[in-house]
Amino acid sequence: MSRYPRESLVQYEPETAIHKNSDIARISSLGNKKKHQLPPLESKPSTDDILNAILPPREWDHEGTHYIQYVSHNPASREDVANLQKTLDEKLLARQARDSGICPIREELHSQCFDEIIRQVTIDCPERGILLLRVRDELKMTIAAYQTLYQSSVTFGMRKQLQSEQGKADTELKISELEKKKAKLEERRVELLNKKEAIEKRNKERRDIEEQKRKQEIEFLKYQSQHLEQFLKSVTPDLK
Repeated sequence: MSRYPRESLVQYEPETAIHKNSDIARISSLGNKKKHQLPPLESKPSTDDILNAILPPREWDHEGTHYIQYVSHNPASREDVANLQKTLDEKLLARQARDSGICPIREELHSQCFDEIIRQVTIDCPERGILLLRVRDELKMTIAAYQTLYQSSVTFGMRKQLQSEQGKADTELKISELEKKKAKLEERRVELLNKKEAIEKRNKERRDIEEQKRKQEIEFLKYQSQHLEQFLKSVTPDLK
């Protein structure tokens, strides 16, 4: 690390300056080993080993000097616990952490407070500290799982939104095409209605003309029939 570590609620021993590269490599490898491997209780490890495994030392470089800082091994008093709570409230207020909802600042500070509580408990009872370590790791895995689920849901939601936007454009295009088709069909309907009305009008005029002709023919036939009857009546006496 190339920058000074951030202030933490966990109590640490004073930093130690390391100048030799061999010492840096040796301590770094030791720190990595302690970070990844918790000594088994059957081997009766010391409290210092357990603390260093639970809370690995911090390392950083400053002005060409490598520093390492181990977690404090001093037991905590009742006053230290009260100060921890006070410091936590002050940092939450100073860093403007949210009182509710998702807040990375509040999560970070409470995680540091939990690590400090684990440190204090481990000094008094290593077995209890290891058990709290399991609880802490389980909580972190649960939070990580929720974060992964949240990110997946966000990605899924955005993909569905993009699909819906694309589907919306396709639907709008289809609606436009259907509206054009509807307009053409409406024009065709009006055209056919006008044609139908013209045909009906022409047929009506033709029927009226034919009806008028038939009436004229009937009247002519009636007139002719009357004249024939009169002629027959006039001829009949002469025949007798």
